[in-house]
Amino acid sequence: MEVQSMKLLATAIVMGLGTLGPGLAIGILAGKALEAIGRNPEATPKIQTAMILAIAFAEAIAIYALVVALIIKFV
Repeated sequence: MEVQSMKLLATAIVMGLGTLGPGLAIGILAGKALEAIGRNPEATPKIQTAMILAIAFAEAIAIYALVVALIIKFV
């Protein structure tokens, strides 16, 4: 295989696996937060704040994967 095609394959693998984890994490976080709000509606602001913060951290991992993929592709 040529070097360029190997870089593209590596980029695809990094993005595929690098977004799988954060995607699952965000889904689980949102689901558990909704369950908690359903059980205790008075705690909605605290739960929502913690959920948004945790989702931001999970999303940061996907951004790291994007950075790695761009480095593989262009270097």
